[in-house]
Amino acid sequence: MKKIYIGAAYYPELWDEREIEKDIVRCKETGVNCLRIGEFAWGAMEPEEGVYRLEWLVRVVEKLYENGIFTVLCTPTATPPRWLLNKYPETRMTMHDLIRADVSSRCHTCKTSPVMREKNRVIVSELAKTFAGHKGVIGWQIDNEIYPYSEGCYCEHCKSAFRSYLKKKFGTTERLNKAWGMARWSLEYNSFEEIEPPYPKQWRHPSLRKAWREFHYGQIKSYVEEQAEILHNYGCQNIGTNMMQHNSLSYYKLNEKLDVAQYNHYDTAERLPDTAFAYDFVRSIKNKPFWIMETQVGWNGSEYAENGYRPEGACYANTWLPIAKGAEMNLYWLFRAHPTGHEIGHGALYSSAGRSYCVTEEVVKASEELKKCEEFLINTCIRSKIALHYSSTAHNNLECAPLLKDINYRETLIKKYYAAFRHHNVDVIDTQHALENYEVIVSPFLATVDENGLKERMTEWIKNGGTWIVGPMSDIMDENVKKYTHAPYSFLEELAGVYTKYQKPVANDVFKAQWTNDGECAVSTCYDAYECNEGTTSLAHYVAGEFAPLSVITERKVGKGKLILVGSVLSHGDLLRLVNKTPICEASGNVILTERTATDGGMCGIIAVETENKGGYVILNGEYTDLITGKRYSDKIEIQPYGVLVLKR
Repeated sequence: MKKIYIGAAYYPELWDEREIEKDIVRCKETGVNCLRIGEFAWGAMEPEEGVYRLEWLVRVVEKLYENGIFTVLCTPTATPPRWLLNKYPETRMTMHDLIRADVSSRCHTCKTSPVMREKNRVIVSELAKTFAGHKGVIGWQIDNEIYPYSEGCYCEHCKSAFRSYLKKKFGTTERLNKAWGMARWSLEYNSFEEIEPPYPKQWRHPSLRKAWREFHYGQIKSYVEEQAEILHNYGCQNIGTNMMQHNSLSYYKLNEKLDVAQYNHYDTAERLPDTAFAYDFVRSIKNKPFWIMETQVGWNGSEYAENGYRPEGACYANTWLPIAKGAEMNLYWLFRAHPTGHEIGHGALYSSAGRSYCVTEEVVKASEELKKCEEFLINTCIRSKIALHYSSTAHNNLECAPLLKDINYRETLIKKYYAAFRHHNVDVIDTQHALENYEVIVSPFLATVDENGLKERMTEWIKNGGTWIVGPMSDIMDENVKKYTHAPYSFLEELAGVYTKYQKPVANDVFKAQWTNDGECAVSTCYDAYECNEGTTSLAHYVAGEFAPLSVITERKVGKGKLILVGSVLSHGDLLRLVNKTPICEASGNVILTERTATDGGMCGIIAVETENKGGYVILNGEYTDLITGKRYSDKIEIQPYGVLVLKR
């Protein structure tokens, strides 16, 4: 869209029109040029069945546009009005205790209910008819943080649809029983009608749990796409849905028919470095600029404030970091604090009395700097030669059958792998992502490789010159959470040219390893031990523990490329040794670097963000100008706590 947007969520239905006028003035003073509105306003849009009141919303959108403030409109389907939920009780979720959800909060609708679907279509159509083509509306958000809360809906509609889903997938119960291994404990189904959802507080079969998740994710996908189709049919553009901090509900699949990837996060100040993982992932979904729809501005909260103190400067850095990583929009939650209700304790840019906070000044500073750097930002992109696999299937398989006690797939990827790449451009990708632009792909804990043609595509990619660093615990189970019986992996042993002698999925402080003739190699968490076949080289081997002297890291040339099989979790330094790529430049570990490349292909600049509230440095290998200050640098630069440098070469 060739513009950088900074703003917040706003709820004009809560305020008198005179207060809205005052808030518009506050927007302009703060540098806010975009507001997200409408997501919870169905009651104001349709106060009684079939009676639509959108005039107030039109007035707000037009008044904002007149003042240079654009709108992202939201479909209000996360909060149908009380009259609808009471008149049509089947639209409410049934909880796992088989009690209908109260009309007391949000996101409590059944995604399968035909009545709910029809009511959604009607209200979305009314919005689309009213706002399609409006110059002030630059995009749309469908629903809100859509996800199968409370592990999904257990109503009869959902149970019936779940059984139909399984019947379509497996055809017969015999095939399902075999795929899930239901002969164990005599759990075989004789008909699909016997299948019940996996109720919480019971020891639930991993394959059943996984299937129940997949079913609900499919319902959500169609729920979103149904609304997107209506909006597209009316000519609406830049349609997305704001996603949360996991890849359980496949972001790639959910965004197939959407236009822009949208993301929410509420990470604490301590986790600011980790948010970059999500940005490198969300950017990769559509290979285009993404939108941050919600992030904290000062503190989180419900009836009380929580989630930690954020030091001075954290909000400023949190405004810049997603933009550095390829976002074109960063919206805070929220603009003006709610005076009542469930989230009365949540922070905002302005208090419920309309007074600014210290963090408001940080947003003002960031918005002014973004205007200075806007031309640079919109005319450059991020190109990565390194990719890190983050798989929805692996996420769900390891949730349902983690094998390692207390393993958290996403956190392990962030802390043990992604954190090593703070000074490299890296794309975080799911298994359906194209491979040809990468030179190195890292795939730890990629539990299921046999999907989306990945086995064949990775093999061909390696033959064409790629380096695949794979493992540990990759290629160990199929999509039904079933381990392989012919070998520990579906195909990795054969391609890597090894025989897996032993495996130990138990962390300990006994196992030690070293690089072949070259010092210690740190290993942890889980341990595979390999015998190398002819043509395969051992890069590192165990020197303590019962696996010594078997290999823990092996390398085999395949065509023009190579496969590096890793049997344990390595240190950041050992991982980077395998990756063998030059960083963007030298910098302290508390600084995240992003190289921005001009769209014509020339090297254009570097953005540095300090993320740990302490001083740091960047050592340049050429002459650069900081677009924020206008200063020129060619060597070592000191960076202040939560500081930002936008360096153009």
